Amino acid sequence: MQRKLNLMLVLFSLIGGGVGFILGEVLLYQLSGEVPNAVLVGLYFGVLALCIGLGALIAELMSPRLNGASWRQRYAGASWKYIAPATLVLLFVVGLTLQFIYGLQLGGAKKVNDIVLVIDNSGSMNRTDPNNDRNEAAKRMIAQMDADKRVAIVEFNDQAAVLQPFIQVKDQAAKDSIYATLDAQKTTDGGTDIARALDEAMQHIKEQADSMRGTMVVLLSDGVSEMNLDAATSEYAAQHIAVNTIGLSLIEKAGSNLLQQIAERTGGQYYDVSEANQLSFVFQDIYEKIDNRTLITERTGPTADNTYYSILRVIAIVLIGAAIGLALGLMFDNRYLARSFAIGGAVAGLFAGLVLEAGLTGIIVLDSVVRLIADLLLAGIISVFTLVVPIKENYTLRDNTHRPSRSAGRGASEEFTEKPRDSRSHGF
Repeated sequence: MQRKLNLMLVLFSLIGGGVGFILGEVLLYQLSGEVPNAVLVGLYFGVLALCIGLGALIAELMSPRLNGASWRQRYAGASWKYIAPATLVLLFVVGLTLQFIYGLQLGGAKKVNDIVLVIDNSGSMNRTDPNNDRNEAAKRMIAQMDADKRVAIVEFNDQAAVLQPFIQVKDQAAKDSIYATLDAQKTTDGGTDIARALDEAMQHIKEQADSMRGTMVVLLSDGVSEMNLDAATSEYAAQHIAVNTIGLSLIEKAGSNLLQQIAERTGGQYYDVSEANQLSFVFQDIYEKIDNRTLITERTGPTADNTYYSILRVIAIVLIGAAIGLALGLMFDNRYLARSFAIGGAVAGLFAGLVLEAGLTGIIVLDSVVRLIADLLLAGIISVFTLVVPIKENYTLRDNTHRPSRSAGRGASEEFTEKPRDSRSHGF
């Protein structure tokens, strides 16, 4: 058993990890929302594992330092044709399974089925949203809601009132009824009392409480108000009700700061919108992130700070890393490499999981960088772990070319006492 390193394999594995990252990002942005999350994550890690595996395979074919020249002569063809593609299938299944588990409602988390829209209707809205784009944005969100969702609408200025009590959007007739209610809404005079709006929304939530249904709030305002932030948000935080906030054309820094703090304290997200005609995109983004929890994207909503999901993500990436390492060992048909790579993959998965858990923020460019770092950690640590966990070649070619005749120059006794050939299995 030896501790060895193939620098070419390290380099090619990192290149494979980079290529896998690029292909994975394409899959992520092309198929997100089009296929189930479990399938998407399975494909992401399947492609990543295949690219790392092909990089390692090419390196060992060019410079067989870990598995030996005998492997290249005997089994390289089979690895190239059959076992390498099998890594994609293996990691697809592992990624799909772990994502399915990660998508379950655990640790007291509830699936968000109730949505409360809290919409500013103060006099300043005549300037910031003269065409009532906020109502059109709300209608477009409601249009894409599933039949099991319920929606309520609270309007506010210096007062607050429930414009639409909770109603299940079970069919088009129910949606049309909500649209009519929104169309009838007129901008009023008055100031902006966000605390009163949040109190009114919470009161209605408690009146219509259903222990099996999770709730989310979308708060839109163009102003700022004096309020006790702790008093206004404590009950939302205690009940794991995320308040996503939207600041429309906010000039005063205090207004955006207030809305940001409301979102942060409740596990929601803050959106800054400069033009009212952009509201539809924001409402759509908020809705698409409901329960859109994956191992490779930001976790939002009630589970954003959930310890169960933090731990579960890291454990899942550890298992995925170990599976990638094991797949590489199978590719080379070497149980010693499989052990070294699998242990290295688990260590790499630990670091990659921590990077994903700490680094994903929902900002597209930054999240891509975080995933790149995680993918390169998986590729790099696995490939250097043969320095930590020793390995040896599985196969040794025997040179039969110049072996003398068994009867030449030997007596019967020599022939009888000849050492038996080792017939033990040298493969898996």
